[in-house]
Amino acid sequence: MPRLLHTGQVMVDLVMSLDQLPATGGDVLANAASFEVGAGFNVMAAARRNGLPVVYLGRHGNGRFGDLARQTMAAEGVEIALDRDGEKDTGLCVSLTEASAERTFISYIGAEGGVSAQELARVAVRLDDYVYVSGYSLQYPDKAPALLEWLLALPKAVTVVFDPGPLVNSPDAAPMAALLPRIDIWTSNSVESLRFTGAMDIAGSLDRLAGQLADGALLVVRDGPNGCWVSRGGEHQHIPGFKVRAVDSNGAGDAHSGVFLAGLAAGLDAARAARRANAAAALAVSRWGPATSPGTQEVDALLAGG
Repeated sequence: MPRLLHTGQVMVDLVMSLDQLPATGGDVLANAASFEVGAGFNVMAAARRNGLPVVYLGRHGNGRFGDLARQTMAAEGVEIALDRDGEKDTGLCVSLTEASAERTFISYIGAEGGVSAQELARVAVRLDDYVYVSGYSLQYPDKAPALLEWLLALPKAVTVVFDPGPLVNSPDAAPMAALLPRIDIWTSNSVESLRFTGAMDIAGSLDRLAGQLADGALLVVRDGPNGCWVSRGGEHQHIPGFKVRAVDSNGAGDAHSGVFLAGLAAGLDAARAARRANAAAALAVSRWGPATSPGTQEVDALLAGG
């Protein structure tokens, strides 16, 4: 059975909800706060809860945050491929969610910000695996070179999935230019795709992405409550979303990506996998916290009712 090999970063989120962010130098009281494992874990949890085996290919720290990350991944059934870091702890992200459901992040990178060629060389990759790459990873000088070399040496049959995140703004940087021809699946939100391509609308961004990626690449661009667009070979298809009351958008895109890949791995076509992913994202935004993706039965129930 296919697996999801996640090469991104697992961090611990200090999640706080508040009415709105304070002005610079100001102070506000949060309505709630908790420590939650997040970042790359959100995608992995979504995939795992929907039947796709998952292996984490990132580093994890030597300290209380690393302990929490390992415990949470183990409880979710995520396999951890690399040994713990002997010096650094897992990083921390302060995640601030306003009443509007918009979120703001402040991150401190720890052990997850590095990897070596030797560590990656020990990973046994199967031809039917999905290898997930985060744009965040391309920003870390202790990780990007080894990760890129490893990715570009993978057999072509291995599916490389790329999520640019908010930090990858154009195709011009050297790491991005090297990776573009190897991307088989692009998954992002509309803001990220527009910023990356310089297009004025989603259809235009899909056209430009198709010209930048390898022939036959599958594109998925999320459009919030409107659902998402899937495209391959210049044929764009809109997949409608689901109406829910949003309370926290943190992790919704990750839920979408994880459930979409689980659908593909189960043999669904892109449109059907995207509809399941839209349902998962809708349920995720109706819950507070990062890794709030539903499982298979909840997705099935929303699809049956919609």
